[in-house]
Amino acid sequence: MEKKELDKKKINNISLLIVAICVLVLAVLGAGYYIYHQKQQLAGLTATFDIEKEGMADELNELSLQYEGYKFSVGNDSLVSLLSTEQSKVQRLMEELRTTKATNSKRILELKKEISTLRKIMRNYVIQIDSLNNENEKLKKTNKKVVRQYQVATNRAVVLKKEKEKLSERVTLASRLDAVGISVTPVNDRGKKQKHIKKMTQFVIKFLIGKNITAPVGEKVLYARIIKPNDDILIKNLEHLFTYEDKEITYSMKKMIEYDGGEQEVIMYWDIEEFLLPGEYRVDIFADGNLIGKKTFYLKN
Repeated sequence: MEKKELDKKKINNISLLIVAICVLVLAVLGAGYYIYHQKQQLAGLTATFDIEKEGMADELNELSLQYEGYKFSVGNDSLVSLLSTEQSKVQRLMEELRTTKATNSKRILELKKEISTLRKIMRNYVIQIDSLNNENEKLKKTNKKVVRQYQVATNRAVVLKKEKEKLSERVTLASRLDAVGISVTPVNDRGKKQKHIKKMTQFVIKFLIGKNITAPVGEKVLYARIIKPNDDILIKNLEHLFTYEDKEITYSMKKMIEYDGGEQEVIMYWDIEEFLLPGEYRVDIFADGNLIGKKTFYLKN
């Protein structure tokens, strides 16, 4: 009996041991499967984060290039400075992303949020830049319009100036006196007309100042120049000068008249005290700095 009971106990102990071993084996197998499954999940997450890191790096690189491009296209120094600051932040994140391990999921998610914020900031800058570009375009159009208006005004002013000068010239010409009907009569000492040079003692110069209601009235000084065949001027004094075309020139004789705007006869006398050659002579009449008439005459021996 006792032997049977001992055998029975041994069998029970062996059965319990086998059951314990089976349980232990199952536990080891379960733990192994769990660890393998966790490793597989971790590998999958790591691969996913690696892909996300590449995408984030591309995003950051694109942002940096956009900031660089806008810096060259914007003419506002303050805005360029802000863009440079934001570009520095992007480059800092690029460096941090490069050194962050794919297994550090928490930091990668944080970096992802920061990139999203930088994207929003970039959109705000794009809006500002577009607004500035639109304003610049408007200013350019306005400037072009102002320049065109200025050119039109300048051209108009030039035209008006020329018209004014022409009008002033017409008024000046219209108000200029005219000496008409000029005659030069050589006479002898008895006042008789003389044909021979040797017997001539005086030139009598007669002409009419024509009627001109546009000419200023009042005292007028008339000058006469008698020009010999050799182009010398008959003069009594080298200091007898008047202004013509911004030059001081000599005159043979002068006479002051009181001009009232109507036709007026003028007579001037030249006493012949010099030797005269035969040939073509000319007398020029001047008033108010203008040549108002001329007459050619001939003398014979």
